[in-house]
Amino acid sequence: MYRSDTIAAISTPVGEGGIGVVRLSGAEAIEIAQRVFRRRSPKPLQPNRVYFGEVVDPDTGKMLDRALLIPFRAPRSYTGEDIAELHCHGSPYLLRRVLDLVCRLGARLAQPGEFTMRAFLNGKIDLAQAEAVADLIRARSEAQLRSALALHTGALSQKAQSLSDALLSLLATVEAHLDFSEEIGELDPDALSPRLESLIEQLDALLKDAHAGRMLREGVRVAIIGRPNVGKSSLLNALLGEERAIVTNIPGTTRDTIEESFHIEGVPIVILDTAGLRESHDVVEQIGIERARRAAEQANLILFVYDLTAPDKEADMRLLASLPIETPKVIVGNKADLAGEASADLLLSEGQGGSLRVSALTGAGLDSLKHAILETLQIQNIGEETPLLTHQRHIHAVQEAREHLVHAREALHQRVPPDLLAVALRSAWLALGEITGENADEALINRIFQDFCIGK
Repeated sequence: MYRSDTIAAISTPVGEGGIGVVRLSGAEAIEIAQRVFRRRSPKPLQPNRVYFGEVVDPDTGKMLDRALLIPFRAPRSYTGEDIAELHCHGSPYLLRRVLDLVCRLGARLAQPGEFTMRAFLNGKIDLAQAEAVADLIRARSEAQLRSALALHTGALSQKAQSLSDALLSLLATVEAHLDFSEEIGELDPDALSPRLESLIEQLDALLKDAHAGRMLREGVRVAIIGRPNVGKSSLLNALLGEERAIVTNIPGTTRDTIEESFHIEGVPIVILDTAGLRESHDVVEQIGIERARRAAEQANLILFVYDLTAPDKEADMRLLASLPIETPKVIVGNKADLAGEASADLLLSEGQGGSLRVSALTGAGLDSLKHAILETLQIQNIGEETPLLTHQRHIHAVQEAREHLVHAREALHQRVPPDLLAVALRSAWLALGEITGENADEALINRIFQDFCIGK
């Protein structure tokens, strides 16, 4: 899997910019960069220093750009190999010319994520930290940035390693009794049980906020659902702070699902305005209604909106009952600016309370609505006590490790032979090792780095 040849790529985003970076990594990275870089001083390059000069075609001597060169010597570099970075002006055409030059001189085009893969294979970072690199690049909110930084700095890796060390210690105890039972006696289940329970509890703590962790990374999907003309599009515009959806007094104006993104206290929200749900013979509106129901099924949260000035409790309750039971909901009474204080409130089933009163027109109640969204999803202050599981791969590894430990607990209580107990403990250890890549196979590693951008 690992190749020691020299790779090159444009490491800055596609498009014009003030600066564009062509990065090389490998045994010949600095030598190739020097062949296309002309500077006045004859002194040898020193690592971790910035040099000013010109990028030239060595065959013709023609200058392409005035640029900077930064060399990094192994192992003190991002990949653990020699690295050279050419910082040019950010013309896409110019950067392609420079990339063509270095490839002509012996480098090859890097595959997606290959720089970070080499960092992983050379022991600079583990697999979870490598995944965090992609998360950092794609972060679009404060919450996403915080969770990506925590993963990149090793919060989850350290926890996984601590659990793995405790598992190995437990496994060593069991195997010692297997190999030296005559010398040290039979295995004492009562002595092992507290250690096993502690491991299961720690895995449970990791899994507790896993769903919220994934929502933070991927964005919380919130669907605005309700009957026609209750102000769903107006509410979308109010939450976004811009006129994104068309608003009219004609019922059924929204025919398609509109998807937009914004943040609430740094939490990324993907909000969907949907067609009003009602019986309709209009073919186009029927398609919009079907898409609205699909949006409700796929949402992490439903904002159920009704009109405070013209409530139809029977119709609203019937519609509410038709929505996915398991999806959390916030009930929103809209048009509070036109309704009196004593206007009808949509009372829900026992234990659910009433609705929030808002005005999409004046903005009244919007702050309370935003707070209710976060509170209902239970994603405030998560990740403060235990690292967040933000990737499905990590969640699956922890779930698998927990299942094996539960089997080990059952084996311990049933006084089964110690060798069966050892098998369950070893399986749990192998599952946890997939988080950091300690026990990951080549196919998994390749699949992870395929999702990276070229140049990182």
